[in-house]
Amino acid sequence: MTGSKPSFSRRDFLKLAALGAGTLAFRPISRLALPEFPEADKLGRITVGKMDVYARPDTGSQIVGALYEDNVFPWIREAVGSMPGRINQRFVETPYGFVWGGFVQPVLNQPNVPVTNLPQTSLGSGMWVEVTIPYVDLILDNPPSRAPWLQYRESIGLPARFFYSQIVWADQIRTDESGQVWYRLNEKYGSGDIFWGPAEAFRPLTAEEVSPLTPEAQDKKIVVRIWDQTLSCFEGEKEVYFAKISSGALYDAWGNRVDAWATPIGESPIWRKAISLPLSGGSASAGWSLPAVGWVSLFVGTGVAIHSTFWHNNYGEPSSRGCVNASPEDAKWIFRWSLPQVPYDPGDVTVEWPGGTIVSVEDKSL
Repeated sequence: MTGSKPSFSRRDFLKLAALGAGTLAFRPISRLALPEFPEADKLGRITVGKMDVYARPDTGSQIVGALYEDNVFPWIREAVGSMPGRINQRFVETPYGFVWGGFVQPVLNQPNVPVTNLPQTSLGSGMWVEVTIPYVDLILDNPPSRAPWLQYRESIGLPARFFYSQIVWADQIRTDESGQVWYRLNEKYGSGDIFWGPAEAFRPLTAEEVSPLTPEAQDKKIVVRIWDQTLSCFEGEKEVYFAKISSGALYDAWGNRVDAWATPIGESPIWRKAISLPLSGGSASAGWSLPAVGWVSLFVGTGVAIHSTFWHNNYGEPSSRGCVNASPEDAKWIFRWSLPQVPYDPGDVTVEWPGGTIVSVEDKSL
């Protein structure tokens, strides 16, 4: 009800998560019901441990509750408010009050009719699939876990989980004794973890939606403006696409330049594109490990890319450790429009110098 406090506490969440993890770990594949999500045209998912809920879109207003990681709620509207210390001043209105929007992923709940046969490709039987519900829990087929992200979740009692808009390769289909259809999921360049997930959570991508946009256009160029956190796509002098992005931070909270976190300034060609890649980096104490990241366009040899983002919604403010974070919709458009072109099969292309579309990263302070 509007104005009431969320009834789902962090303690409740951890109990359910731990129970789910134990259940998945000690039973064979059997029916695992999809989570029940609120009924609404648009939903929001909390992407961090805890978010305060405010009476108004203002962090100076009364705190009326809290929402915790992976809580999913109806997204009523977006409002501009007051969040001191942040560039992003957007809040999301929930049935309980307002939360700052930087860590609220916009999601949908759109289960799918499972397919029963896989197409034949150069990679063998398989297809690219995208998560179309807020999140889906997975069963690890080949324990022990290998990827750091999965090891971390297991260490705090949470199940393996993919989130809305993530993309992964499905290479087997299985129907259990109860009639539940499962896809086997893996990443070609991942750590070797293989999962089974309920097929209804995944939408097969089509070759048409991966096909190039305006392939006949000449002089394509991407301009990333660090100072206002935007990206523009040009065909000659004509701007044909614009998006808010989150780049790597040039400066830390004290105003000191941090080159290790910065998106490199200058011009570089896109040298590799992949429909989905795992991304990782940093050190053991301050690193990151992200599976099944969609629409990846690499343009600097150190691994800097324009790619889809499911772990925040903080576009317009530096939020990465060097890459250019974009919304799933924007990353997909850029992927399809830019060069090199990438066919559905194999969904991954690397080109030699001089490479593909130039990405120009600009900072007016330099």
